[in-house]
Amino acid sequence: MKLLYKPFAIIASMIAARIGRSLFRTLWAKIDDAPPPKPDTGEASATKVVGAQALQAGVMAGVGAAVDRAFAHVFHHLIGVWPGKPREPEAEQE
Repeated sequence: MKLLYKPFAIIASMIAARIGRSLFRTLWAKIDDAPPPKPDTGEASATKVVGAQALQAGVMAGVGAAVDRAFAHVFHHLIGVWPGKPREPEAEQE
């Protein structure tokens, strides 16, 4: 099933990257008028550089998870099989 899902995953990652970059740019524009500083920029403070990188990583991870999940639901709807690992039953507590 993973091989059959691979094209969906590739498309999902491309879409997630575009949405994530766009959302990060929008959020950063609300924080600062200048473009986000790169880590090798000597002009920006360390706090600003680390904050920008952390925000970008968080946005990209969140958008990636949301898009992956949406594509998994679409795949499940079209094919009838969940593309990921099956849910493990929870151990019974005594």
